Amino acid sequence: MSIKLEKVVEKFYQNLEEGKITGRKCCACGAVEFPPVYACNECGCWDMEWVEIDGEATMHSIVLPAALSSKPDYKPLGKYAYGEVVLKEGSRLNAVVRGISKKNRAELLEKLPVKVKAGIYQRDGYKTVVFDLDE
Repeated sequence: MSIKLEKVVEKFYQNLEEGKITGRKCCACGAVEFPPVYACNECGCWDMEWVEIDGEATMHSIVLPAALSSKPDYKPLGKYAYGEVVLKEGSRLNAVVRGISKKNRAELLEKLPVKVKAGIYQRDGYKTVVFDLDE
């Protein structure tokens, strides 16, 4: 069996350059994969199509960066943390979430899950997706 695979990573970053956050939707079961992958993680189907991600999500956990897990290139983001994020479309991922500090972490932990919104962030030479607290 021969399957023609498209360049998923390249297409994802091209879409970000165009201002679109995209994932892949399974044509068999309808599951949406983000970040995009070749095959559906729910049913294994290879028949996937590109869909635009709305960006609405909920954050279910918060982990503040420590010395070994902080990234110097994220310094322009301001205060941030890592969190388990569930997109409205159903995908679950670990992501960077802006607006979280030691000061508001305890308050946010009591409110979990909290709403967050995906946005496109310019890094050194390419764009990536980060989330912001939806206040």
